[in-house]
Amino acid sequence: MFMFTAKLDKRKVIGGALVLVALVAGAILIFGIGGGDSETAAKLGATVRSNDQRVEYLSSLGWSVDPQPVEEQTVTIPKDFSEVYEDYNALQRGQGFDLKKYAGLEAVRYTYEVKNHPTATGRVVADMIVYRNRVIAADIQSLSADGGGMEGIAFPKDRG
Repeated sequence: MFMFTAKLDKRKVIGGALVLVALVAGAILIFGIGGGDSETAAKLGATVRSNDQRVEYLSSLGWSVDPQPVEEQTVTIPKDFSEVYEDYNALQRGQGFDLKKYAGLEAVRYTYEVKNHPTATGRVVADMIVYRNRVIAADIQSLSADGGGMEGIAFPKDRG
């Protein structure tokens, strides 16, 4: 039988506990554990192997779209992000995605006509970027002549 003894320094124990608390808090902020809209967070990054699954994905988030994409395009996620791409990725990171992980890789962008945006006037589309059947980015865009705009993929609860 072996015995091991150690002298514990209270400062090190407290420091270790504080580090552990910081790690748990960081995980909660990054992954939304225990807070936020966990239902939407669980849907992000979904596996979509077919057009029907992509349409169902959008529907599960509250969007009604035409069932056939208006565009399907292969895109390369740049290795070096321009300011515009950094801004776009900030929107994506804010909803649980991060395109930096896919820098330099080819993906497919699917664009669907949105039929039920609660406030936008004019044409609205949903874009989703898919890599190896996994949604890696998504957004809603108003393409109206008055400047339009872009927002995250979650259906606006306070407006719908």
